[in-house]
Amino acid sequence: MQATAVSSSNLRPGIAESGVLTTTDYPLPLAYSGLEVIRRNRSVVAFQPEKIAIAITKAFLAVEGQHGVNSSRIREQVAQLTASVVEALTRRLPGGGTVHIEDIQDQVELALMRSGAHDVARAYVLYREKHAEQRTAETSAADIVPSLQVEVDGQRQPLESLALQDVCREACAGLTDVDAELVWTQTRQNLYDGIPLTAVRQALVLAARTLIEREPDYAKVAARLLLSHLRLEVLGLAVNQAAMAERYADSLGEFIAAGIAAELLDPRLKDFDLPRLGQALLAERDLQFDYLGLQTLYDRYFLHIDGRRIELPQCFFMRVAMGLALNEIDREARAIEFYRLLSSFDFMCSTPTLFNSGTRHPQLSSCYLTTVSDDLDGIYQGIKENALLQKYAGGLGNDWTPVRALGSRIKGTNGHSQGVIPFLKVVNDTAVAVNQGGKRKGAVCAYLENWHLDFEEFLDLRKNTGDERRRCHDMNTAAWVSDLFMQRVEENGQWTLFSPVDVPDLHDKFGPDFAAAYVHHEAKAERGEIRQYKQIGAVQLWRKMLTMLFETGHPWITFKDACNLRSPQQHVGVVHGSNLCTEITLNTSADETAVCNLGSVNLPAHLSERDGNWQLDADKLQRTINTAMRMLDNVIDINFYATPKARNANLRHRPVGLGLMGFADCLQRMGLAYASDEAVTFADRSAELLCYYAYQASTELAEQRGRYSSFTGSLWQQGVLPLDTLDSLAEARGGLLETDRGAHLDWDRLRQRISQIGMRNSNCVAIAPTATIANIVGVSASIEPIYQNLYVKSNLSGEFTVVNAALVRELKALDLWDEVMVADLKYFDGSLAAIERIPEPTKARYATAFEVEADWLIEAAARRQKWIDQSQSLNLYVAGASGKQLDHLYRLAWRRGLKTTYYLRTLAATAMEKTAGDDAPTRACSITDPDCEACQ
Repeated sequence: MQATAVSSSNLRPGIAESGVLTTTDYPLPLAYSGLEVIRRNRSVVAFQPEKIAIAITKAFLAVEGQHGVNSSRIREQVAQLTASVVEALTRRLPGGGTVHIEDIQDQVELALMRSGAHDVARAYVLYREKHAEQRTAETSAADIVPSLQVEVDGQRQPLESLALQDVCREACAGLTDVDAELVWTQTRQNLYDGIPLTAVRQALVLAARTLIEREPDYAKVAARLLLSHLRLEVLGLAVNQAAMAERYADSLGEFIAAGIAAELLDPRLKDFDLPRLGQALLAERDLQFDYLGLQTLYDRYFLHIDGRRIELPQCFFMRVAMGLALNEIDREARAIEFYRLLSSFDFMCSTPTLFNSGTRHPQLSSCYLTTVSDDLDGIYQGIKENALLQKYAGGLGNDWTPVRALGSRIKGTNGHSQGVIPFLKVVNDTAVAVNQGGKRKGAVCAYLENWHLDFEEFLDLRKNTGDERRRCHDMNTAAWVSDLFMQRVEENGQWTLFSPVDVPDLHDKFGPDFAAAYVHHEAKAERGEIRQYKQIGAVQLWRKMLTMLFETGHPWITFKDACNLRSPQQHVGVVHGSNLCTEITLNTSADETAVCNLGSVNLPAHLSERDGNWQLDADKLQRTINTAMRMLDNVIDINFYATPKARNANLRHRPVGLGLMGFADCLQRMGLAYASDEAVTFADRSAELLCYYAYQASTELAEQRGRYSSFTGSLWQQGVLPLDTLDSLAEARGGLLETDRGAHLDWDRLRQRISQIGMRNSNCVAIAPTATIANIVGVSASIEPIYQNLYVKSNLSGEFTVVNAALVRELKALDLWDEVMVADLKYFDGSLAAIERIPEPTKARYATAFEVEADWLIEAAARRQKWIDQSQSLNLYVAGASGKQLDHLYRLAWRRGLKTTYYLRTLAATAMEKTAGDDAPTRACSITDPDCEACQ
């Protein structure tokens, strides 16, 4: 349908006034008390959400006509859109405040685009542009208010416009294609007489935010304006960038003293040579931030007292570094080394470490994996441990396979078990009740082997229908799948479900030993020696798994035998599941809670240009990894452990998980499409370097500090490295493993060195999702393809426009970056596919996640997996998923030797209505998750 501009004649008889449709037709949200609207003449009026409903209805009227607007479908859609706009505004200002009318209209436009009502959105945009032009033409000098009064501590004083314009100019200094005067002009629109001074500072930031979609460097402008506001909040006075070099030297000691006095910081921090550390702070590194990164730190990471931040960015990084250096011999030198690595953005610790390092409760670990035993004490002890571990920002993976199935006999009472499902409901509600220190939602994933008799009901846990007492809407689930099951699927064979109380040995077996024991138990069942079991076609169960995965996003598919046969720690236990994000593969038992400490290398920061070509700087990467591995190893000794089982396991095995982020950014800088053999090769090469240097660094730490205590008997000690374990996996599968074995580095030399010296850490590498720390650093998350080239990201810190700066630079070079291109990107949801004037090679390089065939994601992941001693968080993006396609992808993942997969992300049904002709697919994710880059 051709979009129709909304004209004044369309709108003259307002909908409410005409009697055709009134605001009583719309059930509006009530949580908007305290909101006020700044009109264009700077008067302030009460927020009236019913006017939003009227405006949206008028937009539909321009496109659908009177008959269409009167339909129940449109009425319902208008109500939903109005509610989403009001929710967005109240989420941004939960305590009330002022919002400019232009911001409201921006939200209406965004809601229309997100809903798929693109023609209506286009009509609304044209209407806004036309009236903006009219207002500009009608504005005279007399309409401009010459001066405003601001409120400071209850007193009114003149607005210092010149000083604020200086702040804008400083924020724009050194950046191209940004305009300080434009930022100030945009800010003026949001000011009114009597506005609080803090609101003026916020208005500066908001003004720069609105310009990010036009020019990515406004993200840095917004960050610097927020930085100015933060300095005023922390220091109590406005300090410009030039003065901060000297001011930082003093502020570190002031911050440490205030934090200790408020019982936030570890008192041992005062024992450092604070003047020396203060002199090491680099004020210029404040200018690296994009707005999303600094706002995330401001909202969720910087320490505060009664809501007032006491931490500046470089003090924050030094606080984290000091916390990690507490046990070092030369603490100051190591703290400065750690600080320089963090503040350069070359490496970033995981969120729990950033939250808690240097504090009185240094829970620095990211992941905890537990096994729940088959008795009431063990079950509730496991639930209690979940709550304790989660309190200080730990993500949980629970192995529930040992718990007997529904109907199994309880020997002590001669009754019958209710099975796993009711206990998982308690786990779900505990995760809701005990969030992660009040800073982010609690998160847990339950793992169950797919031979468990409760497994079919386990698949239904995330469904929105059925008995709510047997549903878990707030927790994640994952299937722990054996090679034997996959072989039965390939053969279209039968599969048998057992209660673990009848086959207790299966839980601790893997590979050929599991297969032999499983077949033995099947024979016993056929002879009547096991009474409680069920047979089902393997393909039938596989299809149900994939169906539930498509419909609910769960369970994630993870492969038991690849995790165990390739584990370097087979001699001390069994891997019974993974963690919340499926990258950790550590042993668990009733006596050991596995713990992993994470951090990620910023891969784009290690690219260097030589003769016009970009490549990884191996020397810099090695230096970064050496320091990063030391930091991660230090976490183990400093960490606050909520349970003895976690402490004992972590000190015994000392596993860490070094990962990477910014993979997609590297490809774009190198001019490579994600869907290409060259990208797969880069995935291989970058992972080889990461792992080689990580294993080498752990060996060097062992030489300095000693081996981890369970090293003897490990695959490391036997000279078997992760690459070598592919042979064991292939042999166990009878050759059903299709993966590349090529290598470029001197692994023989490293193998010999490890055998002689040992390893400091049982496990070294795991690639986590990095959703939040990638935001802080300003790079693409983990190994993900780009989600969209322009979109609005919503998370706990608010809503943020995200635009692909690399694409903008390329389009500028092609003389294609203009207002029309911005509008096209917004219309086509960040996709280039339908924009005809963009060259095809550019479209290929900047293809979005749902435009990259998922096979390429698996091929790249397989190349990484051959080097990694743990696993990687691998999301699969599928547009127009079918059962046949999902079957192909997950069988391919198994055949390529992947250990785990994470989310399956598919397009919502409504998003598939558009085609690549006049319209383009809406890139809407069907899954909503706090760690999803698409949904944050």
